[in-house]
Amino acid sequence: MRARVTAHKDYIISDIDPRLYGSFIEHLGRAVYSGIYEPGHATADDNGFRQDVIDLVRELDVPVVRYPGGNFVSAYNWEDGIGPKENRPTRLDLAWHTSESNEVGIHEFADWAAKAGTEMMLAVNLGSRGLDEARAFLEYVNHPGGSYWSDLRKQNGRDEPWNVKLWCLGNEMDGPWQIGQKTAAEYGRVAFETAKAMRAFDKSIELVVCGSSTPNMVTYPEWEYTVLDYTYDSVDYISLHMYFDNHEGNTRNFLAKAVQLDTYIETISSVIKTIKAKKRSKKDVYISFDEWNVWYHSAEQDKAILQGHEGWPHAPGLLEDIYDFADVLQVGLILNTFIRRSDVVKVGCLAQLVNVIAPIMTVKGGPAWRQTTYYPYLLASQYGRGTALNLAVECEGYDTDFASNVSYLDVAGVLTEKDGALTFFLVNRHESEAIEVALSLEGFSQSSIVMDKVIGGYALDAVNGPDGETVGMVDGSGATIAEGTLRADMPPLSYRMIRVG
Repeated sequence: MRARVTAHKDYIISDIDPRLYGSFIEHLGRAVYSGIYEPGHATADDNGFRQDVIDLVRELDVPVVRYPGGNFVSAYNWEDGIGPKENRPTRLDLAWHTSESNEVGIHEFADWAAKAGTEMMLAVNLGSRGLDEARAFLEYVNHPGGSYWSDLRKQNGRDEPWNVKLWCLGNEMDGPWQIGQKTAAEYGRVAFETAKAMRAFDKSIELVVCGSSTPNMVTYPEWEYTVLDYTYDSVDYISLHMYFDNHEGNTRNFLAKAVQLDTYIETISSVIKTIKAKKRSKKDVYISFDEWNVWYHSAEQDKAILQGHEGWPHAPGLLEDIYDFADVLQVGLILNTFIRRSDVVKVGCLAQLVNVIAPIMTVKGGPAWRQTTYYPYLLASQYGRGTALNLAVECEGYDTDFASNVSYLDVAGVLTEKDGALTFFLVNRHESEAIEVALSLEGFSQSSIVMDKVIGGYALDAVNGPDGETVGMVDGSGATIAEGTLRADMPPLSYRMIRVG
C-alpha cells in the first residue's frame, strides 16, 4: 500500500500550547498513596515522595498536572488537607467508595509538583460545595499575605503563594454519578458566579468550565451551549472528557475511534463559535481536554470495591489497567488528533499519571515501571511542541459501523520549537499490510534524518511489567530523504516518529 503526504511551510494549523501534554493525579486508587507518595520506600525523599516516580515524570516533561480530581473533588473539603497531618480527618470518599486519610493535601502536592518539574492545575468543588469555598481556596493558594486564608497558609509552613493560574470549576457536573450533579442551567449559574468571584480576586487566572463528560451523554451538545451561554465571557476553556475501550476485541473499530474524538472536538468547536457570535464577543474560548485515555482492562476487577462490597479501603488498587501494544497505537492516534486540533484544544490531561489508568506503574515497596503507552506519550511530549503543520494525506481507508473511509495512515506533523526540526508522528492502522510513505517537504530546507523511533512488531496483547519491558521503542531504519521527499515504510500496526533537521 502507498500513501502520499504533503507538508508545506506556509500551511500551518496553530502554535501548540505545551500544556496539551499535561496529565492528572486524583485521590483515587494508588495514584497518590504508594504512587507518588510512599514514606519508607527505598527511593522516598524526606517528604515521602518516590524519587523513582519523579524521575519518570521528569523524563516525560509533563507541563501541568490536574489535581485533586476528578470525581473525588465533588465531595472534597480542601481544608481537610492542610495543617498538621496528625490533626487531619479521615473522610469517606463517596466517588470511589474508599477512605481518604488526607495525609497528602495541597501543600504536599505542590511540593511534589515542584520536584517533578510541573505546574498545578487545581479543581474546586462545585458539587457538594460552591462559591465561598472556591474563593477561599484561591485566596489560600495565591494571596501573598495579610488575609485570613493566606496567613493560615503561612502558619502551615508556606510563606510564598503558589500563584496557580489554571483552575477547573468543578468536574463532570452533567454526570448522574457525580456528587452534586446539576442541570446545565443550574451549573451554568453557579459556574458563572464562581468565576465572577474568582476573577474579582485575580483577573489573570485561567478558568475551565465543565463540558460534557462524554459525547454519549443525552444532554450533549446542548449542555455546552447552555453552560457557555451563562459563562462565555467569564471563562477561558470548556472541558471535554473521553475514554476509549475495546471490549469487543475488534482492532479495526478500536483504532478508528480517534475519528469519534475528532468529531467531538469539531462539534464543540462549532458550539463555541455559535455562542461567540450570539454574544458578539471578541473573546475566544478554547477546549481543555482534561481527561482522556484508554480505559477498560480493569473494569471487572474493580467492581467489588466500587459497589461497596469491600467496605471503605484506603488506597486500594483501582483502575489499574495494564496496557498492551494495541493501546500504544490508540494513544498515538489520540495524540495525533490533538496536534491536528491544536488550534482549539490548548490543554490536555492524560488521565492519569501513576497507577490509575496510567503510563507509570509502581509496586508498593518495589520498583516503578513504564507501561507500553509511556512511549508515544514521551515522544509527543518531548518532540510535539512547536507549530502544528496542516498536512495533506492521500491513503486508502476502511469503513466501520461508526465511521467511513478511515485512513490506514494517520499522521501529524510539528515544526519543533526547540531545534527547528520537522517531526512527524505516524500510525499504520492496517493489520497486515505495510505502507510505503512518500512525504513531500515543500518549502522546507531540512534535509537529513536526525531521529527515527519505531514501536512495532509486537503481538497486540503484549504488555510490560515490573520485571521488564516487552514493548518499547527502537531505532528505525530504511528512511531516506531525496529531492525534498521523505520516504519510509510503515510496518503493519506500527507507530513511528521521524525527525528531519
